[in-house]
Amino acid sequence: MERRSFLKKSAVGASAAALAAPALAQALPAVNWRLASSFPKTLDTIFGACDKFVKRVAELTGGKFVIRPFAAGEIVPGLQVLDAVQAGTVEMGHTPSYYYFGKDPTFAFDCAVPFGLTSRQQTAWMDQGGGRELTREFFKGYGIVNFLAGNTGTQMGGWYRKEIKSVADLKGLKMRVAGFAGRVMERMGVVPQQIPAGDVYAALEKGTIDAAEWVGPYDDEKLGLAKVAPHYYSPGWWEAGPQLSFYINIKEWEKLPKEYQAAIEAASYECHVVMQAEYDAKNPAALARLMKNGVKLHNFSKEIMDEAYKTSTIVMEEEAARNAKFKKIYEPWKRFRHDQNQWASVAEATMQNYLISIGRK
Repeated sequence: MERRSFLKKSAVGASAAALAAPALAQALPAVNWRLASSFPKTLDTIFGACDKFVKRVAELTGGKFVIRPFAAGEIVPGLQVLDAVQAGTVEMGHTPSYYYFGKDPTFAFDCAVPFGLTSRQQTAWMDQGGGRELTREFFKGYGIVNFLAGNTGTQMGGWYRKEIKSVADLKGLKMRVAGFAGRVMERMGVVPQQIPAGDVYAALEKGTIDAAEWVGPYDDEKLGLAKVAPHYYSPGWWEAGPQLSFYINIKEWEKLPKEYQAAIEAASYECHVVMQAEYDAKNPAALARLMKNGVKLHNFSKEIMDEAYKTSTIVMEEEAARNAKFKKIYEPWKRFRHDQNQWASVAEATMQNYLISIGRK
């Protein structure tokens, strides 16, 4: 008798729970957003993060929260994503923060600064080292909440029409280079240009610029840069671990149910991790194809690297001296970088360098 009573009560409880779940889902509102990217759809790894993100958000919310991604130029130009999110033209964007260096160099800490953090170190800084809190305080002044949205890993140093062997070879060079790197390069004699992805090939082909940096083998191959500038340099010392970001208008963020906010948090982090994995998997084969087709691979000389490091340090110290917002992030960031590189030298770098050395035999 007691057993039958228990089973009956259990069945009633299970039915109530089954009814409660869809009722809860029905209680959540249907939300439709637009997402503006700084990138063209042809860059499937970077723009692909947007596609993955919106798909995951829809899955996690039972299709109630729909975000439509738009490539650069479809709503706003690639370099105006921050302005569009800030103004509420779109609810969110996908962009590298150093594109907005001209507004305030502090933006670069949400992406990359010269001789900065590697991809893993940048994620550690943002997730565990205080970077998220510091950058969100800064972004609040622009009415934006920022989220991790991918990382390419250390980038290449760009494509050049002629060999660059010394600092003297940089004098007068017109180069597509973004953010802090442009200011540093300018001190080294380069004439920096900020050009969106879709226009880089045409600028090189027409001779408007003499060199261009973009990302790395996989994306650079897609843009066809090797056809107009055969010399490919490494490393991109200005982008050791450049992070992409999702920007969300803070007023729109605060309107969301907590369940939808949680979906954004989870989906953005998934996309962040997947992007780095994709680049690590795709870059080796892309580089092999490029070299097979005649690309000439070079490392920047020690002279150039030493001068770039010295100049980068001077430029960042000068900015910290005159920009309180920059300094507030720069000082703890600098300490974090020091500690990370000390630790990397103990185990990972030693192991990696050994494997590289035996791999060349």
